[in-house]
Amino acid sequence: MTTAMTTGMTTTDPEPPDISTPPRRRGLSVRARITASVALLVTLALAGAGLIVYVVELRRVEASMQREVEQELDEFARLRQEGVDPETGAPFNVEGLLLTFLRRNVPDDDELLVAWVDGKPRAQFPKDPLVDSPRFHNAVEDLAINGGTTYLDTAQGEVRITSQPVRQDSAKGTTEGALLVVSYLDEDRAELRSTMRTYTIVAGLLALLVTLVAAWQSGRLLAPLTRLRHATGSVSATDLSERLPESGNDDISALTRNFNDMLARLEQAFTDQRQFLDDAGHELRTPLTIIGGHLELLDESDPAEVEQTRRLALDEVDRMSRLVGDLILLAKHDRPDFLTMEEVDVDTLTEDILAKASALADRDWHLDAATPGTWRLDPQRITQAMLQLCDNAAGHTAPGDRIAVGSATVDGTLTLWVRDTGPGVPPEDRERIFDRFARGAETGSGDRPGLGLGLAIVSAIARAHGGGVAVEEASPPGARFTITLPARTEGEAWPAS
Repeated sequence: MTTAMTTGMTTTDPEPPDISTPPRRRGLSVRARITASVALLVTLALAGAGLIVYVVELRRVEASMQREVEQELDEFARLRQEGVDPETGAPFNVEGLLLTFLRRNVPDDDELLVAWVDGKPRAQFPKDPLVDSPRFHNAVEDLAINGGTTYLDTAQGEVRITSQPVRQDSAKGTTEGALLVVSYLDEDRAELRSTMRTYTIVAGLLALLVTLVAAWQSGRLLAPLTRLRHATGSVSATDLSERLPESGNDDISALTRNFNDMLARLEQAFTDQRQFLDDAGHELRTPLTIIGGHLELLDESDPAEVEQTRRLALDEVDRMSRLVGDLILLAKHDRPDFLTMEEVDVDTLTEDILAKASALADRDWHLDAATPGTWRLDPQRITQAMLQLCDNAAGHTAPGDRIAVGSATVDGTLTLWVRDTGPGVPPEDRERIFDRFARGAETGSGDRPGLGLGLAIVSAIARAHGGGVAVEEASPPGARFTITLPARTEGEAWPAS
């Protein structure tokens, strides 16, 4: 009977948005913001530290000057208490007391000692024209009588004048005087300001160095993010092969690894999707074409032809249903909910699989071994895979041939196998037969056609458990298919298949 090809309508899907070019960034980059933040924080910290140091040191300088003045006044008080001129043996008069003190004491570099007698300077050490200025006289006029401290702005800067009055009554009258201690404040302050200028220069260079190091370090740390941004811009619906180089062991390196894992999962998902569509389109086209061709050429007046076409169509529909179910199972094997894990008694599972398989065909079903103990797996999926291997063995053996099922644990790995005494699998086909729609060579009368998805489903179930499937020569001669499952604990992640 001649068959005819069917045609279908085609629709034009809207073009996907172009994601190859990342949007233009606006504003400062993360690296610039980090660098600016570090520079600002370091500058504020150094400036705050400098200000605190300046205030503390300024108070220390003023306290030091105050101690120097108090030392001069204490020495003057001790000399005054002695009250006797060691040269003459007579009591000190005011002028002699002040002149003797100036001769015996050498002031600091920032001090001036003045002997003030009866409203005018009698002596000074060292010599300073400040003492002869009218402003100085006006400032100390009352101070020399009442004592105390005053401040005066001069050409040399601010000075502090401290007075210690002294008075002597005699028959000739009252003599008034005072010891004036003049402190040049700006000299010590100038040293502090010079130190602070040095600190400012050093702090500025340090802030610049920290900023440069922050810019370099942030650029190095953010380099994976920059590569990540470029990688996301180069990823498209047709190319998910882009990967980032992984280095280091920090959070950003972990992000890089997670991103690469995500791309791998997406690539696998897109690959499975394309493969599913390709497989479905390729395998469903033939039964649809057969059904369509027979229906188009059907002679409705011929009951025999109608019945023949009906049986053929139902057979193709059943084959398509089975094909669609197998393809859906293969498409779902990477999903987290594909497996329902639980602790299973391996020996009981092995015996149940043999009992169910014995109804598949008239063969000599045999139990090789059933290992005791429990294993964490999905019993329904493993049963499905083992029965598929049993059905495959039944399809390549004749009535009366032996098919054996067994299980064993070796070095922390569970092995389940199906062994038959059929023709075996040629070495060149032992890898290929687990691909989708792959079929081995027909080698005997027991061979029967299939969809080529059974062993692919077994392989998918084994990979979903983190294991694998293989075929080898059996003894006695035949084929031995093994499923190996590594030990897993509850909550442990399964490797991507």
